[in-house]
Amino acid sequence: MAQLFPACQIDPGRLGPLLGPARGRFTIVVLAECSSTSTVLLERARQGAPSGSLLIADDQTAGRGRRGRSWLSSPSAGLTFSLLWRFAGTVARLAGLSLAVGLAVARALERLGATGVGLKWPNDILLGGGKVGGILVELETVPAGMLAVIGIGLNLQMPPAGDEAFIHPPAALSQALSPPPDRHRLLAELMIELAAVLDRFDAGGFAVLRADWQRQHAWQDRPVRLLDGERVDRQGICLGADEDGALLLQTATGIERCLSGDLSLRVA
Repeated sequence: MAQLFPACQIDPGRLGPLLGPARGRFTIVVLAECSSTSTVLLERARQGAPSGSLLIADDQTAGRGRRGRSWLSSPSAGLTFSLLWRFAGTVARLAGLSLAVGLAVARALERLGATGVGLKWPNDILLGGGKVGGILVELETVPAGMLAVIGIGLNLQMPPAGDEAFIHPPAALSQALSPPPDRHRLLAELMIELAAVLDRFDAGGFAVLRADWQRQHAWQDRPVRLLDGERVDRQGICLGADEDGALLLQTATGIERCLSGDLSLRVA
């Protein structure tokens, strides 16, 4: 049986040295509990928090997922944090940012020894076909350009069985990493990869990362449905992402670019 991740609050004094040369890129704040790391960090960003501000919470009571869904976490079962990154230019430059973040997370997990890590458009981290993590990017225009609050949640252990219906079956890092890494090392690897990927994204947009993302794409060339809420908007063969992060879907009428929606595998 896989060992459990130790439940302990992140210590900035332990995390800092593990970041190596990237240490100076981050300002680390740890909370025992908050409603949502992204909500708190977004407010701090509006008050002038610097790029690289990292907010971690042991217990997130009202975490937000995509399309208003909740993301619950507890000290023993998950790792939840938000990262503030500031960009020059307009919102158009940030197309595909959530995909770039997913690539960084996948690389970090693989560096720690996880296998079977894949990406699903636009913001899911998969492990052995199940969802091990999710990403929520929130953008705001500021006088100097754009700010992005990047929220990331990872399942370290399997969520308890309950009444909640999961859109995708859950997965946990404890299934792939035994013994599991210390939380500080896990977070450090995530930050190192995020800094590297965000630097490349800032310089060249998603286009310079697209080929790498495609190699991690879990549903390439598979039949899928694109959902708008409960409604099937369209269906076809998933071809991955375009250079601006749009979903490419091969339908009966040709290749279509899709900018929003939820993907699910199509059962024949």
